[in-house]
Amino acid sequence: MNFILSLAIRLIATLLLALGITPIVKKLAFKIGAVDQPSKRRINTKPMPTAGGLAIYLAFSISLVFLFNELIPIKYALHLIVSSGIIVITGLIDDIYELTPRQKLIGIMIAALYICFVFDLTIKTITLPYIGLISLGSLSYPFTILWILALTNAINLVDGLDGLATGISAIALFSMGIVGYVSSFSGAVVLQVPITIFILLASVLGFFPYNFYPAKLFLGDTGALFLGFMISVLSIQGLKNATFISLITPLIILGVPITDTVFAMLRRKINNRPISSADKMHLHHRLMSLGFTHRGAVLMIYCLALIFSTIALLYLFTNTWATVLLVIAITLGIQILSELLGLLDTDRQPLLTAFKYIGNKAYRTQVKAERQEKKAKKRK
Repeated sequence: MNFILSLAIRLIATLLLALGITPIVKKLAFKIGAVDQPSKRRINTKPMPTAGGLAIYLAFSISLVFLFNELIPIKYALHLIVSSGIIVITGLIDDIYELTPRQKLIGIMIAALYICFVFDLTIKTITLPYIGLISLGSLSYPFTILWILALTNAINLVDGLDGLATGISAIALFSMGIVGYVSSFSGAVVLQVPITIFILLASVLGFFPYNFYPAKLFLGDTGALFLGFMISVLSIQGLKNATFISLITPLIILGVPITDTVFAMLRRKINNRPISSADKMHLHHRLMSLGFTHRGAVLMIYCLALIFSTIALLYLFTNTWATVLLVIAITLGIQILSELLGLLDTDRQPLLTAFKYIGNKAYRTQVKAERQEKKAKKRK
């Protein structure tokens, strides 16, 4: 009981620290030129200070070293601070000068290499149902680096509305913290991992009041990259010797940003556009085009994130077959939702078309007529 109370007091102190640092970072952003100017790609209609993620990073780092030094080994804390510091510097430079996607990728790669070769943290084995233990060997390094790159960029891509990436990250961190805490009882995860997750969560919550709509300070690439990187690294702590469930759990928890990222990549590939190019077909854009307000779109995506997180928590209590069925159900649900919102393309709706086709003779006749018309035009 004393441990829980002490932990709660320190987490509240971390939240208050972030709350106090954030207005200082806001003033600093204006001074160093970390300002988002209005443009066709931006939602804001006036210059807004960005790089708010610096406040989260500072609160997290200070808390790790000074408030939790009795619970978190200093060497472990310094590895996290240094590696994420590389990410924060990359994001800060981008918020001031706007880096190219390739330049940002270099910064993330350097941080990922630090995690693999200096921190010595990699995903070494995977245990799959009915297959057994698979040792990744030398492939553990590229697999881990790919994991970090994918999750880091997933959070960054979803950062399009006030409080969106911050709220999604907070929901993901809370779910990860619960999963990590439960896993620590079986020895699958060291207790310092969920404690670190909750420290980061407290830092995010301290910043959140300044970032939720209408935002006073943007998260910026400084924060979006930092949160994505930290989520990827902290999830690896429970994946050193991954099972099927431990591997998919963080992917389900981050279902919203991962789904948005995957469909963005597919959409650009289909339209023969560079994967790194920007468009206004992301989940939040589609919701707003359907009539959602700024705040309404954000809250709707929070609800989706909570659904994914709840499903991920269910994996703690399911057997293999139930897990497989849940994955199939989630996949179908994501596909139907993406077609309804037009995330891939408003004309590409294979599942919805199939449902319309079943038992609808008039629709089948219409589809056949359209196909014959297209063939006739090609012949001409």
